[in-house]
Amino acid sequence: MPGDRGGTPEEAEASSRREDGLLAVRAAEGDEEAFEALVHRHAPIALRLATRLLGSRPEAEDAVQESFVSAWRKLPEFRGDAQFSTWIYRIVTNRCLNVLRSRRPVVPLDGLPEPPAPEHEFSPARAAEAHAAVEDLARAMEGLSPEQRVCWVLRELDGAPYESIAETVGISPEAVRGRVFRARRYLTEAMAAWR
Repeated sequence: MPGDRGGTPEEAEASSRREDGLLAVRAAEGDEEAFEALVHRHAPIALRLATRLLGSRPEAEDAVQESFVSAWRKLPEFRGDAQFSTWIYRIVTNRCLNVLRSRRPVVPLDGLPEPPAPEHEFSPARAAEAHAAVEDLARAMEGLSPEQRVCWVLRELDGAPYESIAETVGISPEAVRGRVFRARRYLTEAMAAWR
C-alpha cells in the first residue's frame, strides 16, 4: 500500500528514534530546519504533558516554548545517551515542576478535558455529576506534591512505563513506584465519596 513502511511497530519506533538522533546531531551543528523538525515531532506530546501537569493551556504553552528554547541552547550538550524524546520531555517536566513549585498551594486543573459522554448515555444529570467528579479530582490533586503529581500523571494519564518515567524525572524506577503508590493512595482516600 502507498505510504506503508511495511515494518512492525517496534521497527517503526526504532526508525523514529534514529531519525530523532540524526536530527538532533544536525540541530546541534546549527541546522535550524532539523531543530524545527524535532519541534514539530515532539511539541504536541510535550504540550499535552505540560497541560496535564499545569492544568492551564496558556501556562503549558509557555512552558513548552521555554523548554524548546532551552533545548536549542543546550543541544551541543546532548550526547545521545538517552533518546531525544526522553531528553526534551525531561526538560518540559522540570520546567513544569518549577512552575508548580512557584505557585500558591491551589493548583486549578480546568485544562483537563472531560471525556465526552456517549450519546445514548448523555443526560444533564450525568453531565453535572461528571463535572463535579472532575472538580473533586482537581481539588484532590492539589494535595499531591509536584513530584507525586508528575509521576502520577505520566503513569495514569499518559500510560508511561515506570522506567521511562524514571528517566524523564531523573529518579529510580523504585522511587517512581513509591510516588505513584502514595499518589494513588491519597487520591483514593480523597475520592472515597465517589465510590
